[in-house]
Amino acid sequence: MSAGTASGQVDAAGALMAMVTAFRSLPAPAFRLERLWGCGGGAEGVWGVTLALHGGLGQFEQWRAALGLDPADVTAHLDADGPHWLEATGTWSGVPVQLIGHFHFTDPRPGPGAG
Repeated sequence: MSAGTASGQVDAAGALMAMVTAFRSLPAPAFRLERLWGCGGGAEGVWGVTLALHGGLGQFEQWRAALGLDPADVTAHLDADGPHWLEATGTWSGVPVQLIGHFHFTDPRPGPGAG
């Protein structure tokens, strides 16, 4: 990956500031500016914004709706013995975004011998 210059991050940083301003009442995510692949940026990716939430699925859904990300584009990552998260990618204000929502999954079915 080419190091490039900080000027390549200007659009992503501007979108981040616009998000913070526009959605100040939403739960606070962990924001990162990073290269996102699969967004038409070739081998080096395109600078975008990643938002990570750890407060449950409700927070993820609030941000997904606010950013206008299509629910059909949400991918679930469920690991039987590890972390669970939802991920949605898209574009907001012309900048690639990746939304990640970490959550704990509890199987509502009773276990063996319960009853």
